Amino acid sequence: MGVRFAKGHGTENDFVLLPDPDGTLDLTAGRVRALCDRRRGIGADGVLRVVRSAAIHPDDDPGDAEWFMDYRNADGSVAEMCGNGVRVFVRHLVDSGLAGAGELVIGTRSGPRTAVVPTDGDVAVDMGRAAVSGSSTATVEGRAFAGLVVDVGNPHLACVTGGQLDDLDLTVPPGHDPVVFPHGVNVEFIRFIGADETAMRVHERGVGETRSCGTGTVAAAVAALRSGGHETGRLVVHTRGGVLQVEVDDETTRLIGPAVVVAEGELSDAWWQSY
Repeated sequence: MGVRFAKGHGTENDFVLLPDPDGTLDLTAGRVRALCDRRRGIGADGVLRVVRSAAIHPDDDPGDAEWFMDYRNADGSVAEMCGNGVRVFVRHLVDSGLAGAGELVIGTRSGPRTAVVPTDGDVAVDMGRAAVSGSSTATVEGRAFAGLVVDVGNPHLACVTGGQLDDLDLTVPPGHDPVVFPHGVNVEFIRFIGADETAMRVHERGVGETRSCGTGTVAAAVAALRSGGHETGRLVVHTRGGVLQVEVDDETTRLIGPAVVVAEGELSDAWWQSY
């Protein structure tokens, strides 16, 4: 008997989902890397293990969060949070009958996140308050970009620039200050394309450049708003994989966008056991 999986994406930020309600899968870093490899595995930016909160934290009260999103980066490392991943995660729960449409609370390593999941259409996720803690600099091919340090459950450096984004070489990680970001950082490059619209490219730690990043989109919106002297507002963010909306108010942030489950299947047991 092989291991069940699903494949999904949120604005082309793609994931392998592993249904594991009772937390019995031995999900090693090597297996994550193999799953995410686009030649020897299925291919993805990360893995979402779909597990009940009680199986992860048996001694804790999960509250309203029956399900826990165990997220891993493509390099096998454990990550705190993934905004596009949450949307795909809850879409899978609803589509597979594990949860009903409507409001769902999901456990993450950054705390519970509330999502509103319609039967079909865009998914909205309350991403919590984005914490701004100063500024720093990213470097790309010797060019320095000033950015805002933003925590959205994971670390970001969001750089608003007036230049073109297409000429940036993000095949290697942008340089950053290891004192400010001792555990690495997701770096966003943002430019305005309208009064309330921005374009964004992102390099994710542990993955590389991705077509989109949910937490990065929130960080980008916060930085873009602040560059115009605003701490709250609503922005449309164009990523390379699609369009997302971000709402920032005094209490929290919300990320709104599509989530698609494209396939379901079964991994070969021999393949699984080989990693």
